[in-house]
Amino acid sequence: MPFDYTLDFRTVDFRQHPELYRVGKGEQGVLLVQPYKGEILPHWRFRTPEVAQESSETIYKLFEAYLEANDFVGADMARKFLQMGFTRSRRYANHKGGKKYDGPVPADKKGQSGAHGRDELPRAPEDPEKAEAARIFKQKWDQAKQHPAYLAQRLEFETRYGK
Repeated sequence: MPFDYTLDFRTVDFRQHPELYRVGKGEQGVLLVQPYKGEILPHWRFRTPEVAQESSETIYKLFEAYLEANDFVGADMARKFLQMGFTRSRRYANHKGGKKYDGPVPADKKGQSGAHGRDELPRAPEDPEKAEAARIFKQKWDQAKQHPAYLAQRLEFETRYGK
């Protein structure tokens, strides 16, 4: 099932109501789903390779703790933060200041990814620090999405609550 953006994310506690969670695609909901956003976001940083290493290791430990607690939603959110660490680092590696598209985001498209009719800005020379930060996050993200307990809990979750 697709990610459900119609929920009132200010009031839903997904630890208490995992049945409301949908994996969706990619990073959908990563900055919405509580209490996990509040638990993981303070650790999410990618300014330098050293910061990215510490951040990715901390988030991966949270990922493992969620798996240990049989909390698939938390584990999936940690996986999404690792993925977002990779994608944002790559964006900053390719585009100075992290701005990929030209012009403002249309008001009705705020919070959604994509060009939405805007031109992509030319790539700057690659920032080696951000590229290394991206590599660090990619390694942890790959580790998370292939983790046997994660795969088993995801299958169980999707069987129980729908895809």
